[in-house]
Amino acid sequence: MRLAILTTHPIQYQVPWFRKLSRQPGIDLTVFFCLIPDARQQGEGFGVEFKWDVPLLEGYSYRVLRNVARHPSVTAFGGCDTPEIARVIRDEEFDAVLVNGWVVKSCLQVLWACRRQGVPCLVRGESNALRPRAWNKRLLHRLLLKQYSACLAIGKANRDFYLQNGVAASRIFMTPYGVDNAWFASHAAQMREHRREIRQKWGIAPDEFVFLFSGKLIPKKRPLDIIRAMAGIRQVPCRLLIAGDGELMAECERLAAELQVPVTFAGFLNQQDIPRAYVAADCLVLPSDNGETWGLVVNEAMASGLPAIVSDQVGCHPDLVVPGKTGLVFPCGDVPALGRCLAEMASNPLRCREMGEGAREQVCGHSDDAVVAGVLKALEAVT
Repeated sequence: MRLAILTTHPIQYQVPWFRKLSRQPGIDLTVFFCLIPDARQQGEGFGVEFKWDVPLLEGYSYRVLRNVARHPSVTAFGGCDTPEIARVIRDEEFDAVLVNGWVVKSCLQVLWACRRQGVPCLVRGESNALRPRAWNKRLLHRLLLKQYSACLAIGKANRDFYLQNGVAASRIFMTPYGVDNAWFASHAAQMREHRREIRQKWGIAPDEFVFLFSGKLIPKKRPLDIIRAMAGIRQVPCRLLIAGDGELMAECERLAAELQVPVTFAGFLNQQDIPRAYVAADCLVLPSDNGETWGLVVNEAMASGLPAIVSDQVGCHPDLVVPGKTGLVFPCGDVPALGRCLAEMASNPLRCREMGEGAREQVCGHSDDAVVAGVLKALEAVT
């Protein structure tokens, strides 16, 4: 079976299952990228220019399409414009095409090309049912989703989104969102014996309970909520470790100083360095609003043995965060409720570690193998 996948650019979370899928018997896979971003384009939203420090173009066949966008970008809808894909679909006789959502113009270009040529087009998007939408947007989603041969769901809230927009259950296949669990688990295990030294380099005392925020410092992730919540828990020695950068960095530093909250700012950490943050920490915190369609940082932390405190608007919470077993959930924007969750974790480190073990088990089902299995089931159904 000749399968094409179209996605904006090489993404560290997708590449592992691309490799695994390309090794499946009977699958001839080609991945099409809209662009290979330079350090500036890759760093949009991160607050720094960078290149990922892990190999992303090895182990599978790929091609880079000609991007005619005036301002090529991986974050703007018009930043990926690749009309060449219409000729590719017309001439190269793919049996099916899988597209990563509808976030850029290229995603719709490949869908229309598939419709014209009668090629099954499968979609794997992130939208979920947690975000309220205006009636006209819901109507557009219903019309759009009718065009796909199958929808690949990344989790429960994403599956509910498809169902609410008229997609039949028989056209939905689970391909759970995940990371390379083995990679994070092994790196955490290797570094754990150096936990004291890692903490020392960041100025963290051995007995401090450490909450970790990892991600872009941008409004939808609400990092200021954690700092405000931390100000209310003085009974237990604890610290916030922030691994990331972005537009709210200065505001976070100002608020932490004003409220006298102990915060360590580690800055942006690339893939090879981020396991140090998971080893130094005791619990992940992700207080994002419903713009956080999943939150793969939760997968990374859980694979590394940490529980997670997340808001009820984070897309992964119905799948990964079992209250009291793998973490805690609080109402988004409710700073006192977040403070109570922080205090509950920090006052009982043993229970926190037990939840970390539960989190490690919970995240196992969100693996590359599960994604590949779901893709293969969908392909069998549509071809």
